[in-house]
Amino acid sequence: HGKDSKSKRRTSSRPSSPPRSRSSKLTPPSASLVDGEPVTDRERSSTITSLFEDLQISQDVNSNPRSFPYSVKQQCWEKAEKVKGRDPDRWRRDTVGNIVFRKLVGCPGCLCHDYDHIIPYSKGGKSTLENCQVLQATVNRSKGNRTELSRADLIQRSSYCRVSAYGNVRHTEDPAGCRIQ
Repeated sequence: HGKDSKSKRRTSSRPSSPPRSRSSKLTPPSASLVDGEPVTDRERSSTITSLFEDLQISQDVNSNPRSFPYSVKQQCWEKAEKVKGRDPDRWRRDTVGNIVFRKLVGCPGCLCHDYDHIIPYSKGGKSTLENCQVLQATVNRSKGNRTELSRADLIQRSSYCRVSAYGNVRHTEDPAGCRIQ
């Protein structure tokens, strides 16, 4: 008796919707208001098309000159110092020696990095490989567009991060390969 009343309570407490007929699945033509006037789908489509008629897709791969192109980022990563005992596709050292992880870009953590303009964009620096360096995100944010900071200044601005020597470690004949400092 107890089970029956529980199952009845469950089913009776849930509202059921009537089965849909095939005609209710068809979407009626919609209309909306533009500047307070009713507009049909066809008119809305025409309005949207006219808004984008003069829009052109840029063939310039460097349409945002403040950002490094993908190919430059790839090469910039390749020129960064490798971390002994770690997969070089995933781990590198930034310009001041901080260990960074490839997939952690633009975040605020100690393993995160940015692709930094050595000569800041705001001071005429270009988004080229020669002007690119991998830099811990914390250091890059504190550096800003300043060029007068020394390597020692940048090291002091680094986030300290202790990296363990287990998980995805590449074992080499050199026993010091796993010592990361």
